[in-house]
Amino acid sequence: MSEASAPSVSVAQARELFFAQGRDPAPWIAPHISRSWQRSRPVDPHCIDPTPMAPSLLNERREQAMRLLSCAQPELDGLAEHAVGNGCIVALSDASGLILEEIGSPDFLPKAQRVALQPGVEWSESHRGTNAIGTALAEREALMVLGGEHYLAQNGRLGCAAAPIFSGRGELAGALDISGETARVNHHALGLVRMAAQQVEHRMLLAEASGHVLRFHARPALIGTAREGLMVIEGGRIVAANRVALDLFGRTWEGLLDLDAEEFLGAQWPRMEHRRSLLTLPGGRQIATVMERTGTANSGTGRSGARQVMAANAAPLDNDDVVRPLLARAVRVLNEGVPVLVNGETGSGKEVFSRRLHAASRRSAGPFVAVDCASLPETLIEAELFGYEEGAFTGARRKGMPGRIREAHGGVLFLDEIAEIPLALQTRLLRVLEGRVVTPLGGGQGVAVDFDLVCATHAGLPALVEAGRFRADLMYRVAGFTVALPALHERADRRALIARLFLESGGAAKHLCLENDALERLAAYRWPGNVRELRSVLRALVALADPGDAVTADALPAHLHDAAPVADFNEATLSQPNAPLQTITRHAIDEALRACDHDVARAARRLGVHRSTVYRHLARQRPPAGNTKD
Repeated sequence: MSEASAPSVSVAQARELFFAQGRDPAPWIAPHISRSWQRSRPVDPHCIDPTPMAPSLLNERREQAMRLLSCAQPELDGLAEHAVGNGCIVALSDASGLILEEIGSPDFLPKAQRVALQPGVEWSESHRGTNAIGTALAEREALMVLGGEHYLAQNGRLGCAAAPIFSGRGELAGALDISGETARVNHHALGLVRMAAQQVEHRMLLAEASGHVLRFHARPALIGTAREGLMVIEGGRIVAANRVALDLFGRTWEGLLDLDAEEFLGAQWPRMEHRRSLLTLPGGRQIATVMERTGTANSGTGRSGARQVMAANAAPLDNDDVVRPLLARAVRVLNEGVPVLVNGETGSGKEVFSRRLHAASRRSAGPFVAVDCASLPETLIEAELFGYEEGAFTGARRKGMPGRIREAHGGVLFLDEIAEIPLALQTRLLRVLEGRVVTPLGGGQGVAVDFDLVCATHAGLPALVEAGRFRADLMYRVAGFTVALPALHERADRRALIARLFLESGGAAKHLCLENDALERLAAYRWPGNVRELRSVLRALVALADPGDAVTADALPAHLHDAAPVADFNEATLSQPNAPLQTITRHAIDEALRACDHDVARAARRLGVHRSTVYRHLARQRPPAGNTKD
């Protein structure tokens, strides 16, 4: 299938043939557009923009698609930055084409069309004719629909790229879409949604798996990433697989599902469990495999096992060696109702980590309600958190507002930059967290709430407590378990992380190669803006490169060439008494210990080294025996 748009003159000619003369437009437009126009004939080409469905009905549809929403949320977050920067929107639909979630900048559209792209509007072909969401679902392929290729003339200024999302049994689960002005939607956008859909499918399959999960790839390094093949075996039969697995085996879902695992994989397949081994594919090619047990099918441990797999693989960030153990421990704590506090520098991924924590937790089917305490004016934060009754204050909504805490009922409440909550409101927040009853402004009956709590801050709460700017009892309440996310330059896995983010930022879609000299220079930079800054630089590199290019260090921004390199903290560095980086290394370990309240294990994780490295550093600082002063 051709995904390229025909020249605008050709599209205009095709529209004249099809809509005015009733003739076949196939020679003038891409085959998938021609097929879609034919399917869309029953749609009135002059229909007006629809009205979104009632919120209560939309909530019901969202509840029905809760697994899809929770598994897609990290990808929506990742694509949102691209969308906002390019004046586009990102939309997630269910299998019928109903928009469930929309993020981005719809300001490029007239008001009527902005409404048409809101959650609650269906974009199936039967409702809206040819469009990226509906046509991707109908064709079961990732594709673009640009300008006049839309069936409805009123959508002629839209450019859209969409990719369908499949379950492990080949059923349509939904679609991801990027829409903007036609000039802003291209093959890069198509590559982004295609890759994001693959990530969602990977996460959904693991979240729903029970029995055995077989992971495999021709390149062992890709096992544990969203590019691996996955196959689920229950009761000795193959019950699910992802599209990577189908490609590697040269099969379709119909030709693979419900086969006997022993006949397909051989009698030794159960012995693959929890160890790497080789599997011979049809044709004699061998691939690396790992088999994991997620629980017993149809038993009480099945969902728990699936959740554990999801905790380790919920998203690309979670496959990083540094982050995976942090996420796994945080999930266990949060599932016991203990609040989690995420510490980390600006841009280190605190909200992304928290969303993935929610997706891997017992509350994954419930909402994730994020409140940025730093961005809300002090005069509004109380109403935003606790809600208000009708007439509570001038400018209040006519029917009041439930508040973000009540919206988090049954899910996770995420308070970002909690250190910014005004001191006067901290007492009220503490009362709600302890009593789990919230009373709106203006009086009214208290409402019981049930949620798990995740907070984040780049500031040190103990120092704020000492300064009298944060209540000690609230700190103890929100910091039941603290996760310290390392800065990018502190991560031992940053080379692998940079290489993967380069591919995810469009490098894979444009078939680019990141050369070693560029990778080493990127890894040596300190990245004061952390992963957020890194993603921006990588997107710029991808945008400036031509398809198939090898990206070298010469293509990097000038400030990366001039920066001093970051030290790699490892055993070899510390074992060299005259090493030029010795002072930097000692300073970094001391800083990590201070940031982690002298917790050696946390400091070691922050630096990406073994605990013994930090213990040896501490031993060298102790005065020799006999030299202590009385």
